[in-house]
Amino acid sequence: MAVFFRFKKFRLKKYFNILKGKDAKVLLENFFSLSALQLVGMLLPLITLPYLLRVLGFSNYGIVILAGSLIAYFQSITDYSFKITATRDVAVFRNSPEKMNIIYSKVLMIKGMFLCLSFLALFAIVMLYPPFYEERKVFFLTMPLLLGYSLFPEWFFQGIEKMKYISLLNIGIKLFFTICVFIFITKKEDYWIYPLLQSAGFIGAGLVGQYILIKKYKLKFRWLRFKMIKNTIKDNFPIFINQFLPNLYNNTNTLLLGIFTTTYLVGIYDALKKIIDLCVALLNVVSRVFFPFLNRRKDAFPKYRNMMLVLGLVLAMMPIIVNPLVFWYLDMVYENALLILTLLSLSIIGYTAYDIFGLNYFIIRRKDKLVMKNTIVSSLIGFVLAFPLIYFFNILGAAINLMFARFMMGGGLTWNYFKSKK
Repeated sequence: MAVFFRFKKFRLKKYFNILKGKDAKVLLENFFSLSALQLVGMLLPLITLPYLLRVLGFSNYGIVILAGSLIAYFQSITDYSFKITATRDVAVFRNSPEKMNIIYSKVLMIKGMFLCLSFLALFAIVMLYPPFYEERKVFFLTMPLLLGYSLFPEWFFQGIEKMKYISLLNIGIKLFFTICVFIFITKKEDYWIYPLLQSAGFIGAGLVGQYILIKKYKLKFRWLRFKMIKNTIKDNFPIFINQFLPNLYNNTNTLLLGIFTTTYLVGIYDALKKIIDLCVALLNVVSRVFFPFLNRRKDAFPKYRNMMLVLGLVLAMMPIIVNPLVFWYLDMVYENALLILTLLSLSIIGYTAYDIFGLNYFIIRRKDKLVMKNTIVSSLIGFVLAFPLIYFFNILGAAINLMFARFMMGGGLTWNYFKSKK
């Protein structure tokens, strides 16, 4: 027994040996900052979600979610992978003011360009597609979310490993939104107020974030040559594809449910998926905390990999185990609810593998094109399968498609990882 404890002590000491001094302090500070954000981010939607479902009903709630799923396609376009590429560049050049100004200017110029194109495309889609046109107020009030997302400098704060700013601003958004939901949304007809409040909160946070960058960190905007902008768009394209294509199976599920079935089923699907998204959010906290660190300390990856695999398995099982509490809290009575929740929960395993070997291994090692190819194949298969699965099996087909696509995404990168090791 004494030998066993000495062995365990040795293993733990070896395991945490990489986290000494400044690294440990930065990682812990960032972890607790993002954990505080996610804790509030998890609790506040859990407070408002049952209220919204009861007041608005699953059908009206589904309309709001349908509009959000359309906007999500263009959110990836306006971000253009800067959440990863700009974060990576800031982590490397954080001590060079000149480089930081160039990175800042490139991000603003390219995001601004894609934001204008996105607004034009969204306006055309809503005006030309009759079911969307009937609810145009909801769609048009959801569109300003893109401006808020574009302004919010999450990429910068993550790159310099000052996650507390992300936490404070996001908590501010969610508190504002939560309070206003209970004040202004009191009947079914108030569903259009939901996107209005969301857009106002994100635009406010984006403006505050830009103010911090200019006043505290002295970043300056410069007009850059077109050649530099063109080269940046070209260089970022593989990771942009990697970030955008998952929308083909993720958001398409919601859109096709709204087109092939009813907004009632959209509301059911989104409510259950939000429970899964809480688990995914926790995975993202750990991932985002370690991303800048692993860019500097690639040798720490094996410990990170093992930790994330255990965390992913635990989070995948948790919603299934506590399913009676989930259905009671959502006031949901639907015959296939447990099966759908189980399928969505299992998708967390595939998501975990994709995060481990994609973002925090191959992308850190600049294997962007390898990750892009894996994403293209998996997302296109998921996109194609979404049509027959949802058409014939409606909400059950959407859950199957999400699980299958995430397993393909994660499984492909896992296979490439072990192949590269051999």
